[in-house]
Amino acid sequence: MKIEIKEVKTKKELRDFVKFNLSLYKRSPYHVPNLTDEEMMTLSKDKNPAFETCEAVYFLAYKNEKIAGRIAGIIVHESNRIWKQKHARFGFVDFIDDDEVVDALFDAVTAWAKEKGMTALHGPMGFTDLDHEGMLVEGFDLLGTMATIYNYPYYPKQLERIGFEKDQDWREYKIYIPDSVPEKHLRIGNIVREKYGLKVMKFQKRKEIWPYANKIFMTLNEAYGHLYGFSPLTEKQIEYYVNMYIPMLRLDLITIVVRESDDAVAGFGITLPNLSNAMRKAKGSFLPFGFIYLLKALYSKPKVVDLYLIGVLPEYRNKGVNALIFNDLIPQYIRLGTVYAESNPELVTNSAVQAQWDYFKREHHKTRRSYIKQI
Repeated sequence: MKIEIKEVKTKKELRDFVKFNLSLYKRSPYHVPNLTDEEMMTLSKDKNPAFETCEAVYFLAYKNEKIAGRIAGIIVHESNRIWKQKHARFGFVDFIDDDEVVDALFDAVTAWAKEKGMTALHGPMGFTDLDHEGMLVEGFDLLGTMATIYNYPYYPKQLERIGFEKDQDWREYKIYIPDSVPEKHLRIGNIVREKYGLKVMKFQKRKEIWPYANKIFMTLNEAYGHLYGFSPLTEKQIEYYVNMYIPMLRLDLITIVVRESDDAVAGFGITLPNLSNAMRKAKGSFLPFGFIYLLKALYSKPKVVDLYLIGVLPEYRNKGVNALIFNDLIPQYIRLGTVYAESNPELVTNSAVQAQWDYFKREHHKTRRSYIKQI
């Protein structure tokens, strides 16, 4: 049966593109759906400020007149400039286990990338480091998280069949919450605070965090700058993410470390109750009832928390600022009865983030991968 590839042009086609993921994983007990409207915003060229420095194309594959796959081609020009490369990304990729469908999707995005002068295709990745990235290659029988991609086991097999090779790996850990803050953490935290003139900030009201919102993302730009595929967020992107994420944060699970001399954010830890089951109940929709499931989970006493974003300025890297962050967060988790934290993806090459778990019981339970192919 001939496979038809269609470039997404209309809003209806874009919604079909987004909702294919929901239908493909409808019966999976491990998949965590994204919110349809949020993903529509991410992919909309008139709403996502990433398109100031990026370009993208979206393709749908049809078999027997039914959608059988989707893929996005993305070029992040700033990332290519920083890393001195000509790479296109593929992302938002889903497909049935059908060689012809996979071939047609990747042929289409490869042809587009070549037309744009690119020399390699890698992914799955998004427009920024805050989009989902990395194809699951271990942990297919475990529930995903809101911050990660879930995919069937046949996905990596199909990519390897068409010539893609491993580029980078991320690991995910269960990090078990100790009964108390490790003594060494307490000692390091006290030394670091006094030596560098730092203080830990906590917030009782949402309006108190707003003066630090932009500073958090400026610190993120510096903290993540050396990581695979990263390019700094622009001012408009920071504003976009601030307005998207700050209203949904849970204040007692956020810790910010600031430098007393100038109130700069030296480090931050943004964690959330695990929302996976709530997102599954919402089935991709905030309305009419999705928001109820999400709010209930957000303000619960969670058995599992997600370590959503953690960052430290490069000048304080490997100097113990992470100890200050977790010296504050661990008592919060203990108070709530939390059993473990999901680390979410950590690059295997990022030794600094790996080292911060040395004093905790941890379990490596998932691995995800970025693939690459010269074109």
